[in-house]
Amino acid sequence: MEGPPRRVLLKLSGEAFADPELGYGIDPETVKRVAREIAEAHATGTQIAVVVGGGNIFRGVSQAAKGMDPATADYMGMLATVINALALRDALEKEGVPTRVQSAITMQQLAEPYIRLRAIRHLEKGRIVIFAAGTGNPFFTTDTTAALRAVEIGAEVVLKATRVDGVYDADPESDPDANLLEEVSYLDVIARSLRVMDSTAITMCREHDIPIVVFNLTKPGNIVAAVEGQPIGTLVH
Repeated sequence: MEGPPRRVLLKLSGEAFADPELGYGIDPETVKRVAREIAEAHATGTQIAVVVGGGNIFRGVSQAAKGMDPATADYMGMLATVINALALRDALEKEGVPTRVQSAITMQQLAEPYIRLRAIRHLEKGRIVIFAAGTGNPFFTTDTTAALRAVEIGAEVVLKATRVDGVYDADPESDPDANLLEEVSYLDVIARSLRVMDSTAITMCREHDIPIVVFNLTKPGNIVAAVEGQPIGTLVH
């Protein structure tokens, strides 16, 4: 007898929505491609929840560095994630996948409020759930949101989509000799300051024994491969 359906948490950065040439804004073709891949993965029977970033529209950290009040900048960044969530929901619905957006900041005309048990019920009914507005609090990243929501909904794994093939021992965009790591421990990620997720997110995944798979979003078919549990990118465990 088969076990319950696999449940995963997919973390998409704002780059997943941006024009590849410009690196910012929302590019309908890019969103459509990502939605089509998520729909293919969903068709396997896997329950998929998504956490979206907002850096393609507004990056709170960089604006705070320029003198803006940090909390205000973070709230603006959270609102940017809601815009991305609505764009992704629209694209997924056009692919025929029932999708709900839950926002940690209440805005009832646009999205459901984040309610854990309701989110789980949506997943059990075969809907995709997109979590927007981060945790609802400033000073927490969307990576931390992904770890938190994964724990809350009982996800088996966090799938972190990036621009590169996985976790490297140096920055692959500036160091041509950087080596791809197929597996790495949570503690190594923190000790070596590897660019995976922030330490809060890594610690939460470690405490709840949720593995993280870091993979390249830009390669067609990778979302399906990651959701199906194929060996891809870097496994943090």
